[in-house]
Amino acid sequence: MSSLCILRTMRVSAVVRDRPIHALDHWTRSNSQNLGSLSLRRWLHGSQIQHHGDVTRPVPGTGIKLHFKDSKGNLVKTIEANEGDDILSLAHEHDIDLEGACEGSVACSTCHVVLSPEHYDLLPEPSDDENDMLDMAFGLTDTSRLGCQVQLTRELDGMTATLPSATRNMFVDGKKPTHH
Repeated sequence: MSSLCILRTMRVSAVVRDRPIHALDHWTRSNSQNLGSLSLRRWLHGSQIQHHGDVTRPVPGTGIKLHFKDSKGNLVKTIEANEGDDILSLAHEHDIDLEGACEGSVACSTCHVVLSPEHYDLLPEPSDDENDMLDMAFGLTDTSRLGCQVQLTRELDGMTATLPSATRNMFVDGKKPTHH
């Protein structure tokens, strides 16, 4: 009776095609004499493969334009992005030299950018954590922000993000060796 209950449970929770019980299965070894030549059915679950990092970019001419400039004011690259994208992720995606050592967790100032004043005023105020990190940024200005914290909106179309001439990575720059 108990082996019949187990078989019934397995039939409900499993199958698409018949297959004999595998001889190495612990349950099968201990109960094979009770099952005889019965087969088990298993339900196979199929779902679409998910691709991590799969981002659909806007059709040229329809996205939010973002201009990256170097510290001397030379245009590095102009890109088009979706609403909600952050500057750091976009820079990494388009091979623009913006470090982002903490990977966007607001624990460094290596993604520091200087924004155009007219667009800076359209952004929400920086958080206390962001202001604390900006205090450590090299070449801080009145329109400085962390690239990981600036999410694009339609209002920011045409914004310029200028990369500073240097960054301060406290872990690397200020690292003191420890004895083991």
